[in-house]
Amino acid sequence: MKVLYTAHATTVTGRDGNSKTDDNRLVVKLSRPTSNESGTNPEQLFACGYSACFGSALAAIAKKKNVTLGEVKINADVSLNEDDNGGYFLAVTLNAILLNIDQKVAKILVEDAHQLCPYSKATRNNIEVKLKANNEDIF
Repeated sequence: MKVLYTAHATTVTGRDGNSKTDDNRLVVKLSRPTSNESGTNPEQLFACGYSACFGSALAAIAKKKNVTLGEVKINADVSLNEDDNGGYFLAVTLNAILLNIDQKVAKILVEDAHQLCPYSKATRNNIEVKLKANNEDIF
């Protein structure tokens, strides 16, 4: 194994506080998802990270398969859910919008990207992740 990069961040006061990276490239005020306070929340940050990572994995798969992609848009919906015991869990839906790509090819690219993406690997068999290509369910 070869470490390519390690991100470092510190959060003070949890969901009601702030987070920042050690290089100050990202500094955010946090607020709860149901709050009217200004700021973002961990679910939004996770959605941004996952969609960015998945888009890069999709581009890598397309390049490997010699498929020319135009603009790729990944819509990530991250849901914070409460279970019957008062605990919490996440669920994700990723919808890859691939214009001018045959739907069958789009689905294959999305499935393969899901195998490559580090976020997908981290969440696999841990949280529900639904995949879509051009608004159509894959599984």
